[in-house]
Amino acid sequence: MTTPTTEANTAQDPSAESQTSTRRRAIFNALEVMRVRRLTDEAVEVSFHVPEELQADYDYVPGQYVALRAEIDGQEVRRSYSICDIPRPGIIRVAIKKNLGGIFSTWANEELKPGDVIDVMNPQGAFTSKTHVTGLNNPQAIADEAESMQEHSNLVAIAAGSGITPIMAIAQTVLSQSPTTSFELVYANKGGGDVMFAEEIGDLKDKYPSRFAVHHVLSREQRVNPLFSGRIDQEKLKSLLDSVLRPSTVEEWFLCGPFELVQLCRDELAERGVDASDVRFELFTTSANPQSGSDSGNTGREVVLDPEGKNITIKFMLDGLSGKVDSPVAAKETILNAALRTRPDVPFACAGGVCGTCRAKVIEGGYEMDENYALEPDEVAAGYVLTCQTRPTEDSITVDYDA
Repeated sequence: MTTPTTEANTAQDPSAESQTSTRRRAIFNALEVMRVRRLTDEAVEVSFHVPEELQADYDYVPGQYVALRAEIDGQEVRRSYSICDIPRPGIIRVAIKKNLGGIFSTWANEELKPGDVIDVMNPQGAFTSKTHVTGLNNPQAIADEAESMQEHSNLVAIAAGSGITPIMAIAQTVLSQSPTTSFELVYANKGGGDVMFAEEIGDLKDKYPSRFAVHHVLSREQRVNPLFSGRIDQEKLKSLLDSVLRPSTVEEWFLCGPFELVQLCRDELAERGVDASDVRFELFTTSANPQSGSDSGNTGREVVLDPEGKNITIKFMLDGLSGKVDSPVAAKETILNAALRTRPDVPFACAGGVCGTCRAKVIEGGYEMDENYALEPDEVAAGYVLTCQTRPTEDSITVDYDA
């Protein structure tokens, strides 16, 4: 397993800007819950109505996510959830699995109901297929590119638990839009009763029998084939790659689940010579920060300024307005934490280096970024950072959330 490392950097030349992925400004709108559908005993699918005047803001590419914001027991709580359906006008669907101790996920599973209105961020994220998507936030690009494709493409996904959510959107879309694409899924769960979207997965098998295959791996149930029983460890992963998935035939990989599984797969694929650019991954927890998948980190922690101590000046641009806050060197706080003390509307969701909502560009100043599971290499090279993971290393730093 690869341990996350600390990246040290300084603001980069603006000429690298053109190499970054297309992303749009994160904004919240109040949307009404249309339906809450039970998927398993511990998971629900929530459908939101998107009014016509907001539909342009809520188009999305399969694999993207939205952040949800609600007040629960007097506390503002934010969580990010992947969109789980083919792009359709007027509706956004997400799946929410109850986590032990999770404030938002427990509330959503037990109390959220049709007619409720909560804040939903416009779709974000780059966990999308490079093969079938030519631009973010443009679902029509999938169909346009599919028409021009002649050669067969083989896509493979390895998911665990609620990691199936973005995979469902990607698989349904590429299978329906590209008749030359096949999709193979390895889906790990504790038992058959924990399988989310079991009916939809079955429908895909029936609809695309020659182009879609699923391999359920159950850690607490015995399967006829022992390869599909038990946890996916290194030995089992090697066997799956050798006898089932055949990496040499795969154009693109999608990995979604806990840090340990995703990193295991990334390391093994790299060992087998799979180019990193062909591997897309998304996490819902990290080993270095186990709270990144929980409901923590929703507000900036309190920091007491020392008038006689050494402070760092943090400047930021947001929605065309400039902000400024002093941060004690001794506090070692992140840019996000400091900015939230003066602007509570600074965008963020997971605060764990996973979702990328708090992305900003460093205009001036040195910095260190602890974790990064959301930004592409070209974005990092262009000076973009996750402000929830970035701390200044000089007397002042300036970042632009609007860049």
